[in-house]
Amino acid sequence: MIIDKLLRFVQDDLAAFGNVDVNDDMLLDVQTITDAMMTTGQKVAELGIRFGINLLVCWILVHCFYYKKSKRRDYYFTFMVFSSAMLTLLYIMGNVEVGVGLTLGLFAIFGVIRYRTETVPIREMTYLFVIIALAAVNGLAPVYQVVDLSTNPHYAISWGSVAVMALVNLLVILLVWVLESDSLVKHVTSKLVLYDRIELIVPEKRAELVADLEKRLGVKVENVEIGHVDFL
Repeated sequence: MIIDKLLRFVQDDLAAFGNVDVNDDMLLDVQTITDAMMTTGQKVAELGIRFGINLLVCWILVHCFYYKKSKRRDYYFTFMVFSSAMLTLLYIMGNVEVGVGLTLGLFAIFGVIRYRTETVPIREMTYLFVIIALAAVNGLAPVYQVVDLSTNPHYAISWGSVAVMALVNLLVILLVWVLESDSLVKHVTSKLVLYDRIELIVPEKRAELVADLEKRLGVKVENVEIGHVDFL
């Protein structure tokens, strides 16, 4: 009923111009467009494409760049699972009326609850944000589009949209690869150490401090930065 009134309103509005020959065939069939629905196979294929691209990109970033230098298996697990969970939640909620804002808000709450009790290094936090951003792109970027609007409207995969989504992921991978390359910036691992020998933190005993740290940690110390000091 509403669609018929809308079509009739458009017809009357176009006819008001005088020289326009208006007929039903020239108008967009709104009812037919709204009837176009994705099949179960198309939904499964769409989820598979999104999940596969996101999982591959996340694995490349975590395994080939992050884990290669940090060797942190805990963050390896966190990044992989977090990315997959983020993608699936965005995909499901992107198809209902709750909107993307609520989805991102949920993950913000999760992040505050979990990570506020532990200092996350800046490199790990950067990777986490990159993974969340890519999951949002892969979970919300259009994959299917409606075709044949005038005759038989139905959903078909848009390879152009898939190519753009893959290109975005590729650009992020290239950016991380360039920035993580030792030829561009010398990579030095940083460690936060709670040090107990307070008498060695004074500037005149810096050489003794470095020697003591190297002996305890078993690594060569390039630089030492003293942060918070608690004499108690």
